[in-house]
Amino acid sequence: MPGPLDGIKIVDLTTVIAGPYATQTLGDMGADILKVEPPGGDIMRAPGPARSPGMGAAFLNCNRNKRSIALDMRSAEDLARLQELIADADVFIHNMRMGAARRYGLDPETLLARHPPLIYCAIVGFGQDGPYRDRPAYDDVIQAASGWAALAGRSGDAPAYAPTIVADKTTALFAVGAINAALYHRAVSGEGQAIEVPMFEAMVSFLAVEHLGGLSFEPTRGASGYSRVLSRHRRPYRTADGFIAAMPYTAAHWQALFRAAGREDWATDEALGDGATRAAMIDTLYERLAECLLHRTSAAWLAILDQIDVPCSAINTLDDLLDDPHLKATGFFETVEHPTEGRLVTTKPPIRFSATPCTITKLAPDPPRS
Repeated sequence: MPGPLDGIKIVDLTTVIAGPYATQTLGDMGADILKVEPPGGDIMRAPGPARSPGMGAAFLNCNRNKRSIALDMRSAEDLARLQELIADADVFIHNMRMGAARRYGLDPETLLARHPPLIYCAIVGFGQDGPYRDRPAYDDVIQAASGWAALAGRSGDAPAYAPTIVADKTTALFAVGAINAALYHRAVSGEGQAIEVPMFEAMVSFLAVEHLGGLSFEPTRGASGYSRVLSRHRRPYRTADGFIAAMPYTAAHWQALFRAAGREDWATDEALGDGATRAAMIDTLYERLAECLLHRTSAAWLAILDQIDVPCSAINTLDDLLDDPHLKATGFFETVEHPTEGRLVTTKPPIRFSATPCTITKLAPDPPRS
């Protein structure tokens, strides 16, 4: 069965993660993705373990459902070929800085004048109407600029980056949503348009949901930051033989957990019944939670918490996930046969459509020939 974007052609001039992850997601939805790489290939082909040069694990995991060709933008012949490909496409997406795009005649004004139905998507570091517009941007830079890295310092530690390229992947999903919305608008109106997806603004928007806090009001009503998430006591909790995640949230959760731990005095604390009061005493509650969990094993607590319907989980490693019973039951990890790389483990698309399912029709392409 065809995916929801069956018949949509996308010329993909992106590299690294943000753009390729976005186009992989669109490819999972059925779009035909033509990945245009420089003669040396996408620079993300190199990092990580690999069986063959240019086929590193990170590249394999964000470039399925694509075809690939190599074009040298410095060549007039190759640039003309790229223009031909764009003329036949529904969507053109790139993550160049806009100055470079203009030098090659790949700016939105030029391309939309030639191809009015085109959906033009530029993933940029910073919005093009601000003073940072020409700055280079990578994930670490955006984590720092957006406030993400500093949030780690709010819980008592030095600023730190997330142990994943969260800015790239978050921006990718903003781009997927924007492209699909523009395709819908074109289906209704026949009109193409330009889309700008700036990493900096995307991440500030992402963080502002809970962390703008008291700065949401004028005049302000307290500090920025969501106190529960920033509590220095919010962490995986030690048990008698390891660690677990436990997240009592409602009054009923806290009362049930404290009773299970034999702490009727805490379970009957009147403060638990009021949401604002619970929020104000979150550090105290998390300290009590940590004390409770110390006295039984992880397995015992997970069984108890599951029985009393308190959200909880084992602390899985990435290795553990390959044997996770839920992921096994859903068939989330698949073993596939790549034409040059042999047997690979990959994930299925996480989104499910009842009528137009996502499918993996192609595995990541080999390095293209010039």
